[in-house]
Amino acid sequence: MALLVETTPSGREYKVKDMSQAHFGRLEIELAEVEMPGLMGCRAELGPAKPLRGARITGSLHMTIHTAVLIETLSALGASIRWCSCNIFSTQDHAAAAVARDAAAVFAWKGETLHEYWWCAERALDWGPGGGPDLIVDDGGDITLLIHEGVKAEEEYERSGTLPDPASTENTEFRIVLGLIRGSIVVDPRKYRKIKERLVGVSEETTTGVKRLCQMQANGTLLFPAINVNDSVTKSKFDNLYGCRHSLPDGLMRATDVMIAGKIAVVCGYGKCWQGLCRCSKVCRCTHIIMVHHMKKMKNNAIVCNIGHFDNEIDMHGLETYPGINRITIKPQTDRWVFPETQTGIIVLAEGRMVNLGCATGHPNFVMSCSFTNQVIAQLELWNERATGKYEKKVYVLPKHLDEKVAALHLGKLWSEAHQAHSGASCLY
Repeated sequence: MALLVETTPSGREYKVKDMSQAHFGRLEIELAEVEMPGLMGCRAELGPAKPLRGARITGSLHMTIHTAVLIETLSALGASIRWCSCNIFSTQDHAAAAVARDAAAVFAWKGETLHEYWWCAERALDWGPGGGPDLIVDDGGDITLLIHEGVKAEEEYERSGTLPDPASTENTEFRIVLGLIRGSIVVDPRKYRKIKERLVGVSEETTTGVKRLCQMQANGTLLFPAINVNDSVTKSKFDNLYGCRHSLPDGLMRATDVMIAGKIAVVCGYGKCWQGLCRCSKVCRCTHIIMVHHMKKMKNNAIVCNIGHFDNEIDMHGLETYPGINRITIKPQTDRWVFPETQTGIIVLAEGRMVNLGCATGHPNFVMSCSFTNQVIAQLELWNERATGKYEKKVYVLPKHLDEKVAALHLGKLWSEAHQAHSGASCLY
């Protein structure tokens, strides 16, 4: 895909796969809104006052139908928004088209290359000569990482004249990041520092990003306040493992046998074939958990997948560079890798990245309403307290009364559904 920014008739920038899908996306967004009471409650209660008026928000979070409702809620509260996805496979193209047409600048499509992914991240941060965003909604911390690495490189360039060197790392993705920053310094050696100076803070969606933030706080390099949405009570009740465990038939995946820190799911065959074939329980590392030598020993056509943020929990590099390996694409995001010695293979989903969004559509609407209402409340909290000094360059969780506010926004819908179930009507949740 040619990396050229396009504009709507109203002048809004975007880059999506197919704008003709916008009508389809709008229909699905309207269906989702019915099952996302927290976000719709925010619009009804707070929308008239426009409490985010004047705020620029950059988002890096899976560009799905659920996220479309989040974006349009932030917009209804007065914010201006630029958005990209946080995973190369997680965009729903009809959702991206609908939001790009109707509500916000969107740069996302399903099946991005890594170069395209980071180009989209740069576009989401590009608010023109007036600096960057005021607020960030992040999932996994990639936008936060890009800003921190950009600031560090600019300061080093000012001090020593040294530009970042992509060849200094063996990590393919980080090479791309360093290349982007190197190019930006040549054009504007203060680009990322101007972004940092304007930023009020970030609200982080998931475990990976929170771990990054906590590491930066610990070593004194965190550049702006952060709210950890991941550990809000109303969000953490519906985490990834819970969602996967209850989305698959009993016996196909046992959450107790699944790696905790890296959120790995390895499904060996079908039915109840898990036992005895491939157990990866109680793993404590977050990277390089399932290596190529493990995969070589698996039962023929074992299904290997991951619900972590990156592709380094599963040794994809080792698989891709294994001598004589044969990759057969069954369909997009479903590949059979055949080992030359045995002519048996494994099936890898979503190239080792987030399977629930790479190969499916994520969580139910109501679950994401809980999570994303926390995001809205966190953005409001950072914006409202931007001049008070309440939030330092540290990682926070939402205060208890705001967590309870999120719960309260959902209780009405839950009571309504419970009453319908008790009276014999069908229950959605």
